[in-house]
Amino acid sequence: MGLLDFNISDIGDVLIKAREAITGKGVEDPVKKAEIALKLQQLEQAINMGQIEVNKEEAKSPNLFVAGWRPFIGWVGGVAIAYNFIVAPTAVWIAALNGAQATLPTIDTGVLFNLVLAMLGFGGLRTYEKLKNVQGNH
Repeated sequence: MGLLDFNISDIGDVLIKAREAITGKGVEDPVKKAEIALKLQQLEQAINMGQIEVNKEEAKSPNLFVAGWRPFIGWVGGVAIAYNFIVAPTAVWIAALNGAQATLPTIDTGVLFNLVLAMLGFGGLRTYEKLKNVQGNH
């Protein structure tokens, strides 16, 4: 499991296993199990809402080092994809046409795509904000 594969519900599993390790037994009562599951869902929702509030405050900031990190990651990801799939193969092809052999470094696209696809998911929310004309910074 990689860093980007982390799921907030894993915290619930850790808490349940910690409780079982401390007490030596699991929860047997179905009502109690449901209560614990509900509390874990509420905890997860509270964590998500807190992150949304942090994201809103970051987006309001005129400071490039606060509000500019998402666009920066997006541009770096876009440039890396362009290099990996357009620039590098084209340069190798042009070198081959001229009788030379070129070997250019490659980029680990597995990690890159995880990053860019996550950013594109957030990008959809930004598009929605722009369509509704409610974005914080223009």
